[in-house]
Amino acid sequence: MAEEPGIAELSFEDALKELERIVGRLESGDASLQEAIDLYERGDQLKRQCAARLDAAQARIEAIRTDGEGRVAGTVPFAG
Repeated sequence: MAEEPGIAELSFEDALKELERIVGRLESGDASLQEAIDLYERGDQLKRQCAARLDAAQARIEAIRTDGEGRVAGTVPFAG
C-alpha cells in the first residue's frame, strides 16, 4: 500500500472518505490476503479516530449552557 498520511493529521471528512474507500476495496474481494489485513487494520484505526472526533464534538455541544428558558447562556470549556 502507498505511503498514506498519518491518521491523526486527517480531517474527520478525509478520514471518513478513506474509510469508505477501504470498505469498498474489502467488499470487492480483489485484495490479496495481506492487503486485506493491512486495509482492515488501517480501517479500524480510521474508525476509532472518527469515533473519537465525534465523541469530542458531542462533548463540546453538550457543554453549551442554557438559561432557564432554553436560550444559550454561554459555554463550558471542553477539557478533552
